[in-house]
Amino acid sequence: MEHSSHCSGSSSDGRTALPRPGRKLLIVLGIFLGVLVLSFLPVFAPLNTSLLQYLAVIWWAVLLGLLLGGVIDYFVPDGFIVAALGRHKRTALFNAVVAGLLMSACSHGILAIAIQLYKKGASVPAVITFLLASPWANVPVTILLFGLFGAQALLIVFGAMAIALVTGFIFTLLDRLGWIEGSSPGADPDIVQWHNIRNFNLSRAVKGVAAGGISLANMVLWWILIGVLLAALIGAYVPEHWFMQFLGPDLPGMLVTLVFATVLEVCSEGTSPIAFELYNNLGVLGNPFIFLMAGVATDYTEIGLLWSNIGRRTAIWLPIVTVPQIMFLGFLLNLWSS
Repeated sequence: MEHSSHCSGSSSDGRTALPRPGRKLLIVLGIFLGVLVLSFLPVFAPLNTSLLQYLAVIWWAVLLGLLLGGVIDYFVPDGFIVAALGRHKRTALFNAVVAGLLMSACSHGILAIAIQLYKKGASVPAVITFLLASPWANVPVTILLFGLFGAQALLIVFGAMAIALVTGFIFTLLDRLGWIEGSSPGADPDIVQWHNIRNFNLSRAVKGVAAGGISLANMVLWWILIGVLLAALIGAYVPEHWFMQFLGPDLPGMLVTLVFATVLEVCSEGTSPIAFELYNNLGVLGNPFIFLMAGVATDYTEIGLLWSNIGRRTAIWLPIVTVPQIMFLGFLLNLWSS
């Protein structure tokens, strides 16, 4: 797999070639639009409602993620990313958590930004830490969680940050052992030139950001569309009471929670109310925590993107490292809140 310092094709002289939509994106988009059109038939009314609800929740986050990814691609020098989140930076993992706190996109919006950080030279452990911390530790979702759970939201947020950091340190060890893919070459961290900011031109900037966003869409958007379609099918045809009946606070219920979190997680803001509904019905905090956190750690869209953009070993190790931590913390939270 080849990596370029600028996926958008922007150059220092300001010439930017807009990439075309990729074949995979066009195929999946065609299928998605076909299903969406069919869902307007009365017989598929539940699917139509579910699809439109999901699209209403995530459209802005996906666009924001692609836009921020395009901005990073055009304006942020590779050397700056390598200096902050590079392989040999001791504070890279903590920087990744702080960066996650500052992001306002949900998990699928964060995917585009995370892949762009990797292409810019961020280390794989830092990218994984950023990816895990962003959806549940960022400011907008923290505010939403406080509105739903009150002060207990702190347990969810700090739990997410702790898992992100521990996972980052484990991935650092895996990196040293050569058990995961290496970081993207990126750029020399000692050479940080803010050329596109110092020589700002509005027309060139718009083209450069658009080119970066389109290039990222070719990498991530088709995965997101697959995730939304599958989640909408589940939301349309799996009765809500079924979740409450089988997602109990015991070990089997926690395992079922883990499985359904894997296929239902599409957006942090969208799954937070579902987690709160679990809390209302079960009266414990562990299952909602598993539902929230496992969706990010085991989501097939996320794993697929890591597989295709970083490597299969990184993708496989993500659930292996995170799921035991999530289940253990969920168990402790169930004991504490029961």
